[in-house]
Amino acid sequence: MTTYIPALTLPQTFFATPAVAVLLPIVAGTGVGFGVSPKDTDKTYLALKQPPLRPPPWIFGPVWTVLYGLMGYAAHRAWYTGSASPNPMTRDLAKHGATLYTIQLGLNLIWMPLYFKWKRPIEASVDIVALTGVTAYLANVWGQVDEVAAWALAPYLGWLGFASYLCIGSGYLNNWDFSGKESSMPPGGNKDKDSVFVNEAPGN
Repeated sequence: MTTYIPALTLPQTFFATPAVAVLLPIVAGTGVGFGVSPKDTDKTYLALKQPPLRPPPWIFGPVWTVLYGLMGYAAHRAWYTGSASPNPMTRDLAKHGATLYTIQLGLNLIWMPLYFKWKRPIEASVDIVALTGVTAYLANVWGQVDEVAAWALAPYLGWLGFASYLCIGSGYLNNWDFSGKESSMPPGGNKDKDSVFVNEAPGN
């Protein structure tokens, strides 16, 4: 069982205030996304070899906005329900979950720089697997506090599973090396100055 670690836990106000709880992950995730650069992110995503069922780049923004909002709602609901409970075990579980929540949020936010900016597919894959495990554990802990909070994390967990498949799959298909995989000229020789393309020649 995890424990409550104040040094690894967001301040109480980020859980107790509904608007703050919901907006925090949305704003943080959006900030990281723009920090990495959406244009460069789209180029890298389209340039790398990807496994089947990869979605178009435009879908990630709306999906993550919804998931971040649900994540924040789950955080507020579990904290509020746990704090108001007369059962000391329930209160402890809510606080333990707050530590797990903070850890998973950190793992979530570092993934995009690892994958797109620093082009480290191995580290990104380790990160997202750890993130999925921590979030699953968090859902279990907060599910003992408030079932609605746990269910609010269900879509997030489902998406993390799919994202893990995409992350690990793209790493494998690109030999765990994202450097030198982009070519300035697409097959056929028609160059688009705003695009980059996968160089699938032998040895790449």
